[in-house]
Amino acid sequence: MEGGNQTVVSEFIFWGLSRSQRIEVLLFVVFLMLYLLIVSGNIVILVLITNDPHLHSPMYFLLANLSFIDMWLSSVTTPKMITDFLREHKTISFAGCMCQVFFAHCIAAGEMVLLVVMAYDRYVAICKPLHYFTIMNLKRCTGLVLTSWTTGFVHAMSHLTVIVELPFCGPKEIDSFFCDMPLVIKLACMESCDLDILMNADCGLVAVTCFILLLISYTYILITVCQSSKAGASKALNTCTAHITVVLIFFVPCIFIYVWPLNITWLDKFLAVFYSVFTPLLNPAIYTLRNKEMKNAMKRFISNYLGHKRNF
Repeated sequence: MEGGNQTVVSEFIFWGLSRSQRIEVLLFVVFLMLYLLIVSGNIVILVLITNDPHLHSPMYFLLANLSFIDMWLSSVTTPKMITDFLREHKTISFAGCMCQVFFAHCIAAGEMVLLVVMAYDRYVAICKPLHYFTIMNLKRCTGLVLTSWTTGFVHAMSHLTVIVELPFCGPKEIDSFFCDMPLVIKLACMESCDLDILMNADCGLVAVTCFILLLISYTYILITVCQSSKAGASKALNTCTAHITVVLIFFVPCIFIYVWPLNITWLDKFLAVFYSVFTPLLNPAIYTLRNKEMKNAMKRFISNYLGHKRNF
C-alpha cells in the first residue's frame, strides 16, 4: 500500500454458485422462497414480541433484536444473489462491494456479541432468579444491545479502512456470490499474505473471544444448576438448548471462513450460504418451535386477529 490508493477497477464480477443456467433458475426459486421465509419469520417474531404483553421481558427483548439482526444479515447478500441467478453477467460496483464487506462484518460481529448478551441473560435468569429483573432492567438491556452494534461497527470499520485503500488494478473476478473479504483481498495488486493474517487475527479476536465466553457461560449455567437439582438441570438444559444450537450453527461457519480458512472453494461457498441464509432461517424456527410462550403468543395473536375480523 506504499503507493496509496491505485484503484482503477470500477466493478467486480461474481462467478456465483453455478455456471449452469438451468441450475441457476432452480436456485432462484429455492432461494427466493427461503428469503421470503426469513423475512416473514423474523417479522412474525418482532410483531409477536412487540404486541404481546406476556413477552415483554428481557429475554424476548433480546430475541427481538436477534430477529432484527438476522433479517439484515441475510439482506446484505441474499437479494443480490437471487437477482444474479437470472443474469448472465453478475457484476457489482466497487462502492457496492465495499458496502457488502462493511455491512456483512458489522452485522455478523454485532450478532456474535448479542449472542453473548443472551447467554448472560440466561445465566442471570437461571443462577440469580430473584435479582433477574433488577439486573436485566430495560436500561441495561438497551445498553448491552447498543454495545453489540458498536462492536460490530468498530470491527467492520477496521476492515473497511484497510480494504478501501488497497490497489485494485486488474483482476476483478470473485469466485463467490458476494464480496467476501478474503476473496476481495486476493484481487489486490500486492502481496496479500500478511494482510490475510492480519484480517484473520481481527476476525478471530471477535469470533473466538465471543465463542469462548459463550462456552464458559453455558457450562457455568449447567454446572451450577446440576448441583442444585436434577429437575432444575433438565429445565436449564431445555432453556439453553435453543441458544446453544443457534450459537453452533452461526459460529462454526464463520470460524472456518474467517478465522481458520480451509481454502476449499465449494466448501467456502456452502459455509457462506449457510450462515447468511440458513442461520437467519433457522433462528425463528428454533425459537418458536421449541418455545411454549412463543407458541401461546402465536395462538393469542391468531385468535385476536380472527376475533377482530368477525367483529367487522
